[in-house]
Order: sequence, then structure tokens, then C-alpha cells
Amino acid sequence: MKKKHWVPILILALIFGGVYTFVLFNPPLEIGTLGTAVGNKSVVIGIGNKGFREVKLLEVSVNNNEKPSKTKVQVSNALQGFIITDDYNNNNESKKYGFKDIEDVSIKPDTSPSATYKKLDDGTASKKDEIYGISVFHSEEINQVIIKYSYFGISFNKTVLLN
Repeated sequence: MKKKHWVPILILALIFGGVYTFVLFNPPLEIGTLGTAVGNKSVVIGIGNKGFREVKLLEVSVNNNEKPSKTKVQVSNALQGFIITDDYNNNNESKKYGFKDIEDVSIKPDTSPSATYKKLDDGTASKKDEIYGISVFHSEEINQVIIKYSYFGISFNKTVLLN
């Protein structure tokens, strides 16, 4: 009788181990657009989720794990694109780009930049196609941006080099 209980437990362990390994070796965050302002002090990085569950952004740092002066996430649409600015709240132009705090945004599944580019090329993109951009402003030149995020409860780091 006791041997019968081990079979389902072993099968479940193998399934969870397989899913964990798959997620670990196939992180879902994809980088797309990369835009900088003069001097690399203001940057926007287009990101998306090629996975099948939401990605939760945890933290953004620059250079040697320094906290940037300002960080926001743009939630825009494929037809509108992104804006590079350091004025997230007061500028009438920047208001329509949907700037939000990092902790208030989860990156929806099936929002990979490569899929969005394909829709734009095919002419099938619409205002319903959400795109996400991490906007970072720092007092010094930004050489790299480190994005910490969580997927299926597993933490990941994605480093984007700007040089």
C-alpha cells in the first residue's frame, strides 16, 4: 500500500522539476526598443513578456546597482510608441504615454516586442496591443540597466548594456 503513494508524488515532483527547469532556462522578459537622450542620462527600454503568465517587475538599477533618480513604466500601445523624458507628471505630452510606478505594473503575457514588430510590419497592430517601456532617468551617464523581475515566483535579473 505505501508504494502506491510514492508514484503520484514522484510524478508530481518530476512535473514541477521540469517546469522549474524550463522556466529557469527560458526567462520570459524580452527586450525590444532601446532609446536614449543626449548623454545617456534618460533611457527608455521596450520590454515584453514572451511567457504565458504575468511578469512582475521588482526593481530597476543602473550602472553598478545604483538607484536611478527616477524610474517609471510606460504602458502605451503599439501605434503610439514611447517617449523619452524626465518629466513624467507635468508634461501634457508625457501624460498620454501612461507612466506608472514599477510596483503598479505587471507585464501581461504575449506582449513580446518581436511579436509586436511583426504586427506592425504586417499592418495588423492596433491600439489594443499594449507595449511596455521602462523609463529611467539618472544624474550621471547610464551605461547599463539591471531589471529585476519575478516569474512563477522565481527571481530573474536582465542586464541591458547601452554602449
